[in-house]
Amino acid sequence: MEAVMSDTGMVGLTSYLTLGAILFAISVAGIFLNRKNIVVLLMCIELMLLAANINFIAFSYYLNDLSGQVFVFFILTVAAAEAAIGLAILITFFRTRHTIEIDDLAALKE
Repeated sequence: MEAVMSDTGMVGLTSYLTLGAILFAISVAGIFLNRKNIVVLLMCIELMLLAANINFIAFSYYLNDLSGQVFVFFILTVAAAEAAIGLAILITFFRTRHTIEIDDLAALKE
C-alpha cells in the first residue's frame, strides 16, 4: 500500500483508521456519559458520522476506488439535513417548554 507524504513523514492507512476509531470511541463515550443535553447528543452523532466518513475516504484512496468518496457525499447530505431538522425541532421545543433536557422530551408522548 502506498502512503501519503507529508511534512512529518509517512501517513499510512492505519493512521487514518486509528483516527477514525478514536473519534468513534469519543462519540460513543459522549452518548453514554451524557444523557441530559440533546445538543451534545446530536454533536456526538455527527462526530460518529465523521469517523465513518474518514474510514470511507481512507479506504477509497488506498483501494483506488471512488465509490467510497461518492458515498461520503451522500452521508454529508443526510447529516446536514439531520442537523437542520434536529435543530429546528429543538428550537421549537425550547420556545414552548423553556428546556432542552432529554427527560423533558417524554412530555411529547402525551
